Amino acid sequence: MKNKITGRSAFLALLKDEGITHLFGNPGTTELPIMHALKDHPDLTYVMAMQESLVVAIADGYSRASGKLVACNVHVAPGLGNAMGSLYNAQFTGTPMILTAGQQEQGHGLMEPVLYGPLVRMAEPLVKWAVEVTRLEDLPRIVRRAAKVAMTPPTGPVFISLPGDILNSEAGIDLGRSTRIDARTKPSDEALRAFAARLLKAERPVIVTMDEVVKSDALKEAAELAELLGAAAYQSSTPYGAHFLSESPSFVGTLARVQKVARDTLAPHDLLVALGGDPLRMSVYSEVDALPDGLGIVQIGLVDWEIAKNYGAEIALKADVKETLRALIPMLKDMGGAALANRARERLAELAPKNWTARRAALVEQIGKSAGRNPIDPDYLVLQMVEAMPDHAILVDEGLTSSRQITNLRPHRDRYGYHGLASGGIGWGLPASVGASIANPDRPVVCFSGDGSAMYSIQSLWTAAHHKLPLNVVIANNGGYRIIKQRLLAFHGDDNYVGMDFADPPVDFAGVAKALGCEAIRISDPRELKATLASAFNRPGTKLIEVMVDGKV
Repeated sequence: MKNKITGRSAFLALLKDEGITHLFGNPGTTELPIMHALKDHPDLTYVMAMQESLVVAIADGYSRASGKLVACNVHVAPGLGNAMGSLYNAQFTGTPMILTAGQQEQGHGLMEPVLYGPLVRMAEPLVKWAVEVTRLEDLPRIVRRAAKVAMTPPTGPVFISLPGDILNSEAGIDLGRSTRIDARTKPSDEALRAFAARLLKAERPVIVTMDEVVKSDALKEAAELAELLGAAAYQSSTPYGAHFLSESPSFVGTLARVQKVARDTLAPHDLLVALGGDPLRMSVYSEVDALPDGLGIVQIGLVDWEIAKNYGAEIALKADVKETLRALIPMLKDMGGAALANRARERLAELAPKNWTARRAALVEQIGKSAGRNPIDPDYLVLQMVEAMPDHAILVDEGLTSSRQITNLRPHRDRYGYHGLASGGIGWGLPASVGASIANPDRPVVCFSGDGSAMYSIQSLWTAAHHKLPLNVVIANNGGYRIIKQRLLAFHGDDNYVGMDFADPPVDFAGVAKALGCEAIRISDPRELKATLASAFNRPGTKLIEVMVDGKV
């Protein structure tokens, strides 16, 4: 006879067996069964955030900084509504997440009580799968399927609605077992040979890398391919992760998210090699197309929706990036022989004066000229912050205008060392850095945020302080929404900045941080930057460093 178990305890036991160690949440009445069951699962750490959008963003940051499945629980319909912006971000990055919400008891929901809503319909547009549990006996199958679906490429969030009567009832049920689908496929030998032949035919190939390089742990292989071909390599126009090893002699930088600039950058090349996603995701509309006429594309990736999504590919391989490159590279060496090696040396020599390393040296010299400027030049702040960071630190970036040079100054050396805003939905950075810090307790985490972004999620500092995380939040305070000012002026020729300033009254970020339990520092003198930042980054605890930067447009 099966041992009887309550739905609430079965749910937590299932999560733990799926590898969950932290449950991120914000509890309400419909979540009380889960809170009640936590006392029987002391090995599951509950992480409370002060609003549901933060709950999901913290879980998102945890997963992006660890590659692991995450679980978060929000409060019925309004809580799910609060979480939707962060869920949009998680969908954009394919974060493997089980999102749950408490629901009123079955039958009681028919009466449409306070807080009731059709949770499955609300969540469906932003998740891979959404379902409500209607029988306790189905709970194990649903949780097991949710974990499998979330973790199978294309990875992404799933949603489960948990009615109170299911959580509170008791039955003898079989918890089943966990399943993971190994999607690390590689193409046929014939397809690989055709791909290699096309690469060898190209006179001026260019490589553009995306997020699947991180997900498949293919940084080393992507750099090896670029160096073998002597090809210039760029991160895609939405570089929200460490998508290429910066110090490779092939790496040139980040492709611009402006159509004309991207087109001009790619124009000298005759073949675009896209690794793992959409290589030309743009931002605002332009009459100019980002892809130069006649530039051929070959592409590798597991997410078939992203392959040839906007531009047709001569060869498209639905396969794991790392496994494909591990098979492709020796084939290229064999087919290309000494001629390929000689050509690669020549190409790399041509790249040497303009690769990332060379450009960084010139950029450091240029930015250094603004060392004495007051208000502080945002680029100078970024340079001092990067140079003060420990080598093993993790950087979470939502600085927008102030962080324009971050990826040009701080090298990507490992797949989890850098995380940037992906979808454009601001407010992600602060809570995501909390999750990244929880996932990596032995690595200091630095969050760089603009003041406008920070105001969306400032209360996430409480969670960091509560858990005594080694987290440093650097806020570039320019007194408003500078990026919107820039675009209003550039697109409309209008400098009447209505609703874009935080000047009357100004926001005291250091004061807010102290109120939330953090050490707080304000810097307005550029001479204090490096020493103050270095000291903060090397001390324990959660700290906010507010830096008063130049906000002129």
